[in-house]
Amino acid sequence: MIHSKDIELAQRLADAAGEAIRPFYRADFTTDRKADASPVTEADRAAEAAMRAILDAEAPRDGVIGEEYGEKPGTTGRVWVLDPIDGTTSFIAGRPIFGTLIALISDEWPVLGVIDQPIGRERWVGATGRGTTFNGRPVKARLCPEIGDAVLATTSPHLFSDHDAMHFMALAKQCDTRRLIWGGDCYNYALVAQGSVDLVCESGLKLHDFAALVPVVEGAGGHMCDWNGDPLHKGSDGRVVAMGDPARLEDVLEALAQHDH
Repeated sequence: MIHSKDIELAQRLADAAGEAIRPFYRADFTTDRKADASPVTEADRAAEAAMRAILDAEAPRDGVIGEEYGEKPGTTGRVWVLDPIDGTTSFIAGRPIFGTLIALISDEWPVLGVIDQPIGRERWVGATGRGTTFNGRPVKARLCPEIGDAVLATTSPHLFSDHDAMHFMALAKQCDTRRLIWGGDCYNYALVAQGSVDLVCESGLKLHDFAALVPVVEGAGGHMCDWNGDPLHKGSDGRVVAMGDPARLEDVLEALAQHDH
């Protein structure tokens, strides 16, 4: 069971990140390209710095892994994983569907997650042994009796390698193709927890992209795993699938594996 003090700390990190991000939204700010050509802004850096300052003061022995400022080793077996703006492309375009991701990992497993949308002031919080909340109220993922009725989301088909795209498209064909959702980053996973989207499938994610999502989706009754069906942890390969109804797991894995036979 996660201690309520950890949840309170995670919420304060989200508050601080939101305060740092909001002044930059739809305003003038500098944008750079990282080594992998992905964009990074002043807002990303300001938000992560604000969160790290709180952790340095209040949890100095815990490790920290952040997208912008790398890894700080700890001594407790606990690591805070920070993605100040997941969906920087949406943020730059002024689309309020990016989010701040905050996770606590214990012995390599995600046990606490926050998805915070600072413009709409929407916040999903999930923790092992507790139900997921949206702005303090319990939320539940929805049932999906048939994969043919499933609403499937992914950030962009262009983010898959050719090999992974082939597997993704095999899954997409099994779902409700009239209601495929493109774009959304972490926001799609929040909508799975909310009961508005049935499936999200992506590859190439890093630890800071997926760690916070797992407790949020699973605390709402959903399920997250890699493309082999194995649970997600610090060493996972970045191919992830989230589903609101765990009963669809076999259908999803079967569709993803079609081209392996």
